[in-house]
Amino acid sequence: MALSLGWHIILACFGVAFPAIIFVMHLRGIRKNDQVALDLAKKWAKVSAVLFAIGAVSGTVLSFEMGLLWPGLMGTYGDVLGLPFAFEGLAFFVEAIFLGIYLYGWGRIPPKRHVLMVLPMAVTGIIGTYCVLAVNAWMNVPTGFNVIDGEITDIQPWKVLFNAHAFSQFAHMWVAAYMVVGFSIAGVYAVGMLRGRRDRHHRLGFIVPFIFATIAAVIQPFVGHLLGLGLGERQPAKLAAFELAETTTDGPSPLRLGGVIIDGEVKGALDIPYLGSIISQNSLTKPVPGLDTIPIEDQPPINLTHLAFQSMVGIGTMLMLAVLVYWFMRWRGTDLIGNRWFLRGAAIAGPLAVVAMEAGWIATEVGRQPWIVYGVMRTTEAAGDYTSSLWLLYGASVVLYGGMTIGAAIILRSMARRWRAGEGDLPSPYGPKRATASKGEQR
Repeated sequence: MALSLGWHIILACFGVAFPAIIFVMHLRGIRKNDQVALDLAKKWAKVSAVLFAIGAVSGTVLSFEMGLLWPGLMGTYGDVLGLPFAFEGLAFFVEAIFLGIYLYGWGRIPPKRHVLMVLPMAVTGIIGTYCVLAVNAWMNVPTGFNVIDGEITDIQPWKVLFNAHAFSQFAHMWVAAYMVVGFSIAGVYAVGMLRGRRDRHHRLGFIVPFIFATIAAVIQPFVGHLLGLGLGERQPAKLAAFELAETTTDGPSPLRLGGVIIDGEVKGALDIPYLGSIISQNSLTKPVPGLDTIPIEDQPPINLTHLAFQSMVGIGTMLMLAVLVYWFMRWRGTDLIGNRWFLRGAAIAGPLAVVAMEAGWIATEVGRQPWIVYGVMRTTEAAGDYTSSLWLLYGASVVLYGGMTIGAAIILRSMARRWRAGEGDLPSPYGPKRATASKGEQR
């Protein structure tokens, strides 16, 4: 499940953020009669179609895995989670429909109407992602049902869909998606500029997604801080693992950078006084609850949770500072796009954003262990017994995702080569064939 989710979530980010970036580029092309912007929007739409198709496959695999790998969860709480998953499926199909209309509408739909076809894609991408995040938020803060004599009763599906934790968790993921997609697209054009392609096509292809990534990188620390408020009450073991707090102090807790727990003692950490309490508790005096208050059987894998959390925060902070430096220098009259070291940094910003996002999900999911539904159902109770076939299923998943990764890379590189060779209008997959002109019409 970790392999499947970790792979699929990257594609999900493009489903959330890419349509909005395409819309802005297309709108710019219409309003300013900018053919370069229109060409970029058209090319990005075709890339989006490839990623959407691959995401459909991995999403289908995930839907099967929910039932196959977690029969205890779905058998017990399937009725509770049905509504969010149903809306997510509907959003996916609507997004697919409008993606098709947008792809095949070039030259067939009036320009001002055509650009509006992107908006339903953007909205349904957000709705689908929200529904999935609502389920995950429910797993962290379960609500909307009662358990009577071991039976799930009084199900309130709307309360599950709009649980109090869903909006803040969705906001954190939504902003992360714009960081991943914005930095990734900008990085592609940064690599092109490093190879000498400094034309307007590459500069515009860089700056528009970079602006989206900048906004996301600047606000993400604040969104993450809001998400973390109250974690000490909701999931004290997770907070203790995040902060590597082995004991509850009498006074304010320090912020621990790095370090691991070995034999119950913290090794190799750098402590910054007071900052742990300020960041996690919004207090100068309130300590972080320590692991000594949590039974051993209810503690998550501490070192993995701590290092994943700090990797997310560290990379996110670094990206925020990098974009602030860029815009400060630009305000001072120096455009760093011409600087090769800046372009190298921009090229790796996309992969770093992906690492930060994956690390954040590791921190969230591993930090909730040993619970799959916090305080209600343990992961061991939810998982199926596949002693004889689990490795076979895992091997098949590795082959499937490896094949899709290689296939996507081959297709996208082929498209890029053909575009650079001057083929500006690559055929869309399964698109309607244009009628061939007769000899008389050609004359």
